[in-house]
Amino acid sequence: MRYQSSVTAISWIPSDAIEGLPNIPFKLGVGHYDEAPPDRLEEGDLERLRDADRFREANHLAAWIEVVDGRITDCGHEGGGLVGSTTFKLGVGSIRIPGVAFETLRPESEVSETSVRFLQTVGGRAGFPAPRMVSGPPFMRVNSATAWTTLALTLNADGSSHHEVVGASPFPRHWIYDRDGVVVQKAGTIDFKRWYREAHGEHTPWGDEESETFITAAETALERELSRQMLSQGVRLTRRSLSMGDTLVEQGEQGAEMFLLLDGVLGVEVDGDEVAEIGPGAIVGEGALLGDGTRMATLRARTTCRVGVIPPDVIDRSAMQELATKRGG
Repeated sequence: MRYQSSVTAISWIPSDAIEGLPNIPFKLGVGHYDEAPPDRLEEGDLERLRDADRFREANHLAAWIEVVDGRITDCGHEGGGLVGSTTFKLGVGSIRIPGVAFETLRPESEVSETSVRFLQTVGGRAGFPAPRMVSGPPFMRVNSATAWTTLALTLNADGSSHHEVVGASPFPRHWIYDRDGVVVQKAGTIDFKRWYREAHGEHTPWGDEESETFITAAETALERELSRQMLSQGVRLTRRSLSMGDTLVEQGEQGAEMFLLLDGVLGVEVDGDEVAEIGPGAIVGEGALLGDGTRMATLRARTTCRVGVIPPDVIDRSAMQELATKRGG
């Protein structure tokens, strides 16, 4: 019996994620941020998204095992990686800078009679070369920084499987899709400054370093749809920044604001106990608006966070009720 499974990561640059001087081309309309990837991947989507300049890199780890009488007798890697190009507008025209794909890394699989664990690292440079100061020799780089993801996939003799995100570059945003092509996880934080200065040379999997990443569950499809609606309508969100340990709202206090978590991870505490974690893309605060204005939980920053305050008239009550119902389920 042959069993197959897969896991996919898409790395893309969300709006306003770049800071400092490198953001100037984006403000001028020469460069562009990436449109969010789809909620579900179908066959051929990765190639279409790459050709449309929708991501920086994609890592598709697929694998198979052969099982006879409950024992694994053979196994193999499939899938691979894609590195995107970057399009810049120049007057009435444009120029596309090809990405530089690095060698796909596939360490020897960990094989036993009942399971096989596969590993795959995909990445490269995608972007317009720009001189920048970096940490460590040679202290100045011209090539863009390196983006990557390292995925693991374990297939078991009973046909079950599970995936892991072993590591990833601190930037850009990484979305993780399961074997059915559904987005199920996200990198909780992005750190453009650290990536811009440090993700080069030996400080990558092609040198001798990996970078751990904080992975959280993906928000609901409804939250993604509401976020897209706000962006398409040009809704302006007042921004707030939280340091690790700061509270966004306190249980029991009164409040009439909702929030969109732009980056970072919030812990949800009820009566002093943490009951959940919330990652980027989540919309929070609807419980107080649906009730008497009392906050039902404390939201505390597990990492540095950026949040947007949602104007009260943007999301109607029926959508808030649906959001609360889905989150409760």
